[in-house]
Amino acid sequence: MQVVPRLSDSNLFDPAQLDRVDTQVRSAPFHFLVASGQLPESAQARLREDFPKYASAGFFPYDDAECGPAINALVADLTNPAVATAVGARLGIDNLGQYPTLVTLCRSLNKRHGTIHTDSRSKVATALLYLNESWPDTSDGCLRFLRRIDNIDDLAAPEVRPLYGNFVVFKRADNSFHGHLPYEGERRVIQVAWLTSEDEKLRKTQRGKLSRLFKKLLGGLDRRFGAKRGRNAAHPK
Repeated sequence: MQVVPRLSDSNLFDPAQLDRVDTQVRSAPFHFLVASGQLPESAQARLREDFPKYASAGFFPYDDAECGPAINALVADLTNPAVATAVGARLGIDNLGQYPTLVTLCRSLNKRHGTIHTDSRSKVATALLYLNESWPDTSDGCLRFLRRIDNIDDLAAPEVRPLYGNFVVFKRADNSFHGHLPYEGERRVIQVAWLTSEDEKLRKTQRGKLSRLFKKLLGGLDRRFGAKRGRNAAHPK
């Protein structure tokens, strides 16, 4: 395995923590990693306070002006080449740090979100870092890596509760199926995607800003249609 540069003790996310004994690394049915305990407990209150207060549900492009210093520091850590080196080494991707990164954040979801999909071909790999201090005693909203696109219950690994410090990352593939059961409410997460080009980053950023405007204007409709989502709903890429 590649030697992973260690970050300074002042950093919130240290890729060396991916070597915890409870970290899962799988190569089938696609490459993915599931890790817990990836954030210091002492930072939990600061990260909650500094998380952007989006009025709408969904993922939106990162804007440092909307975030407090703790979130900005964490985003800087997650986009550090040391993290890409660590992630790529575990997913079988050479030089993952060469790819542009797109960061999006989500504060809350409605039931439309989480349908089964693979991610677009413009993504090389995707990471999700969860920031929720607690979670209901339910599977709703818990990430599932799946063996097929038409069955949310055909799990490739145990589902991941979106609790503080839980971290998942996967290599995009034609069968990298994932999703979660419908959930409505707060579900704070930071997503980092390594993309194939700067053009794709620009396109996705612009689309994300338009989506945010649409949801701000028509969020009620989005929520209403989301309530009709089927358990095994999917959107193939």
